[in-house]
Amino acid sequence: MNGMTKPNISVNIGQIRMENPVMNGAGTFGYGGEYKDLMGKLGAFVTKSITLQPKAGNRVPRALDLNMGCMLNAIGLHNVGLEALIKEKLPYLRQFKVHVIVSIAGDTVEDYRKIAKILKSKEEIVGLEVNISCPNVKKRGVAFGTDPKIAYEVVKGVREEATKLTVITKLSPNVTDITEIARSVVKAGTDAISLINTITGMAIDIHTKKPILADTTGGLSGPVIKPIGVRMIWECYNCVCKDANIPIIGMGGISNLFKGLRAIY
Repeated sequence: MNGMTKPNISVNIGQIRMENPVMNGAGTFGYGGEYKDLMGKLGAFVTKSITLQPKAGNRVPRALDLNMGCMLNAIGLHNVGLEALIKEKLPYLRQFKVHVIVSIAGDTVEDYRKIAKILKSKEEIVGLEVNISCPNVKKRGVAFGTDPKIAYEVVKGVREEATKLTVITKLSPNVTDITEIARSVVKAGTDAISLINTITGMAIDIHTKKPILADTTGGLSGPVIKPIGVRMIWECYNCVCKDANIPIIGMGGISNLFKGLRAIY
C-alpha cells in the first residue's frame, strides 16, 4: 500500500470500540487457546457459552459431519463453569490484545442474573453475549429465545446487573417471527443483537433406522444456513434495528473471507 492510507474499518458495538469488525462465533474458538495465533487479529473474541456450574454436555454421538462444511451438533453447552472461567480462562486471555466478550447461558432467568452480577466486575471483560437458545427448565424446556416475554426477562435481568458492560443478545432462528424476539430484547435494553444461531435439524441412519445423534436432534451449521441468516438480519434491521440504532452482528454459514466474515451491519 505504498503511498496509500490504511483504511479505517473500526466499528462500535455498544461501549466497545473494535479496530475491525471480525469476531468468532461463540464456541468455535473455545476459550482462546485453540486459535491463539489468530486472537490478535480479531476485533473481539467471544468465549464458549458459560453456565453457573460446569456441564459435561450431551451423550455421544453428539456431532455429525454432513460434508460440504456443514454439521449437526448437540454438544449441550459443554463448558468448564463460571468459577473455572474466572480462575483459569480469563487470566490466560490477558496475554492477547483483544476485547473479550463472554457468552453466558442458563437454565433459569435467575441463572443469567447471577452470572452477569459476578462477571460485571471482571476487568478482562468488555461485554456479555446472552445466549437465549437454551431451554428454560421452569417453563418445561421452552427455549428462552422462542418466547418474547421470557427473552425480555432474561435480557432485562442481565442489563440491570451488568450496567457497565456491553450486552449483546444472540437470537435463535428457530422461531416463526425473528423480529418479534428482536423487538423484545431491544426493549429490554440490549446494546446489540447477534444472529443467527444454529437451526434445529436431524439425521437418520438408514441401516439402523434410528437417529444418529444420541439426543435425536441437533443444531445445523455451515454454509447452507447463510442465506437464512442474511434474510433474518435483513428482517431485523428493517423492522427493529434501523429505527432503534441497534447494531447487528451477523453470523452463520460464513466460510470464506471473500464471501463475508462475521461482521457488523
